[in-house]
Amino acid sequence: MALYQFPSHRPRRMRHQDFSRRMMRESYLHTSNLIYPVFLLDGQNQRQAIPSMPGIERLSLDLLFPVAEECLTLGIPVLALFPVIAPTLKTPNGQEALNPSGLIPTAVAALKTRFPELGILTDIALDPYTSHGQDGLLNGSGDILNDETVSMLTAQALIQAQAGVDIVAPSDMMDGRIAAIRIALEQEKMTHTRIMAYAAKYASNFYGPFRDAVGSASALGKSNKMSYQMDPANSDEALREVALDMAEGADMVMVKPGMPYLDVLQRIKQTFLYPTYVYQVSGEYSMLKAAAINGWLDHDKTIMETLLAFRRAGADGILTYFALEAARLLHRDRP
Repeated sequence: MALYQFPSHRPRRMRHQDFSRRMMRESYLHTSNLIYPVFLLDGQNQRQAIPSMPGIERLSLDLLFPVAEECLTLGIPVLALFPVIAPTLKTPNGQEALNPSGLIPTAVAALKTRFPELGILTDIALDPYTSHGQDGLLNGSGDILNDETVSMLTAQALIQAQAGVDIVAPSDMMDGRIAAIRIALEQEKMTHTRIMAYAAKYASNFYGPFRDAVGSASALGKSNKMSYQMDPANSDEALREVALDMAEGADMVMVKPGMPYLDVLQRIKQTFLYPTYVYQVSGEYSMLKAAAINGWLDHDKTIMETLLAFRRAGADGILTYFALEAARLLHRDRP
């Protein structure tokens, strides 16, 4: 009886030892791929735990300085600022967003003075500043006013750019806001201010802990953002949104959330070959943290696997609350 002839190619050969696994590795994660989102409080020596995001705190600017310094030490290129606005400053029209002496412009100026080589990204949106928790201005019927909101967002972006921010990141999903902001920046000769567009931002249930962190959850109440954020059922629409933002002058585009939308991320990167980022959002963070705290998942290995998945799908960079932990692990495990 003839002996069974095994196929000449055995894929396990290259998986047999670490050195050959590394030889054929297709995707890599580096600290340069990480962006660290932080929550900024007013005042001094202020530190508040966020119960729905274990390990993450709201910090005042003076306590943020050591975090910024650690980002530089670890090689994390960008710090993303999200404001926690006092309820007394929130209004229906979000006017505090246009305060040149407000929390974010002040923090940007201070951070760029102390750490000029660290990239600073700021959120362009009204929801932290509005008493109703929506990203836009409302008419008498409660509908979002697109063009009036875009005017506010453009003014907000200019104020933050004048404070010295490196990247403005419109997260509102209003139509035409990228073009309006780009034109305004060019007219003010701020040609080096980059725009990272939240181009494919979905109306997701994974944002809950973030809204707790910035204090917009209670304001939003039972309302939703379905009229401007994308339907989770849609993928082709994301390509149209990205194409529009690119044509309007975005330097980078983003998909948000992350893990549930890896297919969208991959389609966008493969279609446009454009600088493409992804946001591993608060709900993703909190799920993984809770599972690790309960011993259901290996914390470090699971974190790194999820971040590598984003890179494999095509992300050039990842906004993640795990950025510091991941960077420390990368330094620890460096060959």
